[in-house]
Amino acid sequence: MANRKLFIKSYGCQMNVYDAGRMADVMAPLGYDLVSEADGADLVILNTCHIREKAAEKVFSDLGRLRPFKEAMAAEGRRMLVAVAGCVAQAEGAELMARAKIVDMVVGPQAYHRLPEMVAKVERGAGRQLDTDFPIEPKFDFLPAPQAHGPSAFLSVQEGCDKFCTFCVVPYTRGAEYSRPVADVLREAALLAEGGVREITLLGQNVNAYHGEGPDGRTWGLGRLARVLAEIPGVARLRYTTSHPRDVDDDLIAAHREVAALTPFIHLPVQSGSDRILAAMNRGHDVDGYRRIIDRLRAARDDMAFSSDFIVGFPGESERDFQATLALIDEVRFIQAYSFKYSPRPGTPAAALAAQLPEAEKSARLIALQARLVEIQQAFNQACVGRPMDVLLDRPGRHAGQLVGRSPWMQPVHLEAPATLLGTLAPVVVETATSNSLAARLVEGNSSMSSDRVLAEEAPPPARIRA
Repeated sequence: MANRKLFIKSYGCQMNVYDAGRMADVMAPLGYDLVSEADGADLVILNTCHIREKAAEKVFSDLGRLRPFKEAMAAEGRRMLVAVAGCVAQAEGAELMARAKIVDMVVGPQAYHRLPEMVAKVERGAGRQLDTDFPIEPKFDFLPAPQAHGPSAFLSVQEGCDKFCTFCVVPYTRGAEYSRPVADVLREAALLAEGGVREITLLGQNVNAYHGEGPDGRTWGLGRLARVLAEIPGVARLRYTTSHPRDVDDDLIAAHREVAALTPFIHLPVQSGSDRILAAMNRGHDVDGYRRIIDRLRAARDDMAFSSDFIVGFPGESERDFQATLALIDEVRFIQAYSFKYSPRPGTPAAALAAQLPEAEKSARLIALQARLVEIQQAFNQACVGRPMDVLLDRPGRHAGQLVGRSPWMQPVHLEAPATLLGTLAPVVVETATSNSLAARLVEGNSSMSSDRVLAEEAPPPARIRA
């Protein structure tokens, strides 16, 4: 079983990235080492996402590209096992098994801790395996201790969704909201910190809906959890994603004022700037309520900046609705956004709505929205020049003597620095800005500048915008 090769391709969200890492941890005791290419791998896992348009078709395309590799290994007397995991597996597992004979295993996002057992069954000749159940027992109880791979790490604290937005499949593929016990989260965070992790990103479909059982027997929210995580030696930064406006509570807002480790950057999806469309989406909040949350968070910390999600061309969206979204973007000045054309997801209520918009109209609106976001991004980039900030140096640069890191607001920052600073939080001053990154110089000494805040009104930092 030694020296087997494992290739994992992850699609979609940060939760999938985390899940991919845990699948690698699960398979490591069986002798599987991660490799960067599928060709020659003993086990290939496609860790899928069901959010984007034509998600299943993209999976079938990738499976087609794997076929020659699997056939070549078979000709050599070797066997490549192919698994499809994640949300497409959960939603369309039976169809995957029927249409793609290349697939040996299909496993849902709540059952991947069973991968070693599934692999063993296939190798013993028990046939192809399908597991898309929602086990009673949490998968986290069966996962090995996490491994640190660099100065930053994801930590899943919450899964599932009870919101049932009309456009979204997540409640059906990830299940009901579940929060891990506080003790489990603290234990995993401490192990990561001991391994050199300095920045932890807490993950959840609705991470600020966290309601884990505390060691005192009471239910803890995300704000209280963040306060205790920040006390773990070595933890310098805390982030969390993705949040829902309905779950931003007073204690979380207070934590942003009181906990220095919480970065001043929040991903808070709004989807639309139109109350009419928000109601059709079943978002459970209106635009004014969203604005009040933004105002309260900025009052708690004056360097706070935001990213968001936007869907354009939702069924029935008028030009007036779309202009309201652009107006909200101008008002809030989002520094990052994930923006999409609406695409019907099978089985969701919105897919059956009348007044589906033409693709050309959706495309035109997406182009206009992204252009507005890019303008804001570039302005924010330029406004950062001359500003001090702390940068977590997490990888070597392209050139000798160069390191690359991330600012508190997630932009990549390039600077000349000794390799000994890799993995540390270093104080810098930004010297130049491009469309997607910043260039900085190291400040003499290595003390933290975390108290030197950038006023959001003057220079909220930029980040990349994804379509």
